[in-house]
Amino acid sequence: MKILLHICCAPCTIYPLNILKHDGYDVCGLFYNPNIHPYLEYKRRLDTLKEYADKEGLKVIWTDEYNIEDFLRNVAFREKDRCRYCYWMRLKYTVDVARAERFEAFTTTLIYSKFQDHETIKTIGESLAKDYGLKFHYHDFREGWAEGTKISRELMMYRQLYCGCIYSEKERFYRGS
Repeated sequence: MKILLHICCAPCTIYPLNILKHDGYDVCGLFYNPNIHPYLEYKRRLDTLKEYADKEGLKVIWTDEYNIEDFLRNVAFREKDRCRYCYWMRLKYTVDVARAERFEAFTTTLIYSKFQDHETIKTIGESLAKDYGLKFHYHDFREGWAEGTKISRELMMYRQLYCGCIYSEKERFYRGS
């Protein structure tokens, strides 16, 4: 089965990619993350994924846009719901590409992270799958968190310290007075 894997970053790709390949999926990646701020962080994650994808022979669909303005417009004054919007935005883009490129299913590396809201991601993925006639493959990839982290460190991959958006960057680094 052809599956499109939305990828947030290279370290989060390691374990899900191994599991999907082991389970017999024909995997293609998709890098779409206009939420990542600042641009240099976005570029660093993109470049790290390019290196890893080349090493693994993973075909990836790269988007040529960095449209953080749309992300910010859609979460401004709704910061408490920003993650829900961010998940939806990226999965909606993924399902659109999956349909256009005739994939049978889609999933995301977001469900590898122990820091993401899996229930919300699963609900959004299943809803989009139903609306667009595809399958959303949910697998709790958190089971491989330690393994993926270990491998990414051995590969000396860039490992980011926050999910990517300006709000998570602030939460990570700003401690207040």
